[in-house]
Amino acid sequence: MSFSNDEMLIMPAVDIKNGKCVQLVQGQPGSEMVEIENPEKVALHWENEGAKTIHVIDLDGTIDGKTNLPIIKDILSEVSVPIQLGGGIRSVEYAKQLLDLNIERLIIGTMGIENPQTITELSDEYGSDRIMISLDSKDNKVVIKGWKEKIDKSPTELSNEFKEHGAGSILFTNVDVEGLLGGFYTDPIIELKKSVDLPIVYSGGITTIEDIKKLNESGVEGIVIGSALYKNKIDLKEALKYQKR
Repeated sequence: MSFSNDEMLIMPAVDIKNGKCVQLVQGQPGSEMVEIENPEKVALHWENEGAKTIHVIDLDGTIDGKTNLPIIKDILSEVSVPIQLGGGIRSVEYAKQLLDLNIERLIIGTMGIENPQTITELSDEYGSDRIMISLDSKDNKVVIKGWKEKIDKSPTELSNEFKEHGAGSILFTNVDVEGLLGGFYTDPIIELKKSVDLPIVYSGGITTIEDIKKLNESGVEGIVIGSALYKNKIDLKEALKYQKR
């Protein structure tokens, strides 16, 4: 589902690890606060609750390169709403394989940052609307390789470069607050929003309905909610009332 100026798309997260839907604290293996069997059924649950797009991350692919392609296919066959997918996309060939499965939007992180030409190649072939660059931030510097390696550029500094390379949108995750259920800072979001003319999806620390209202006011085109949904801090049906501007 494409982004719109008059609506902030609210996307539940389905993160896959060891064949289960999980929620980690700041992406650390072994920190699972949620583990649920059958990720495809979890995705279907969020669709039934009213989600218009599901945000799927293949954590095994991100952490050790062992992708969960069979589960991704199960999710695609189970749900009818669009899927936004990232995690473990380390080659253009694998990216194309996923896009050919009718993934709505593919999130490219490390591969695109290390080799921006891959973004250009994919957007030229599949359209920029289907290619999202992931800019994950720790201490206001972009981190890659499962958040283990920091590069000496801020998300703001990188954002316009990737617009030029053909990215159609940005996933901005604030790792400093991700998974902690303690809220987030709006300044980095507003700074990024001002710096680049691309749709921005925000992820990290969203814990309350008040947070959702704040993000709606910030002008971001989408948000991803994970732990807060699984720990019953936020009710998705209630949250969806705040999609409209």
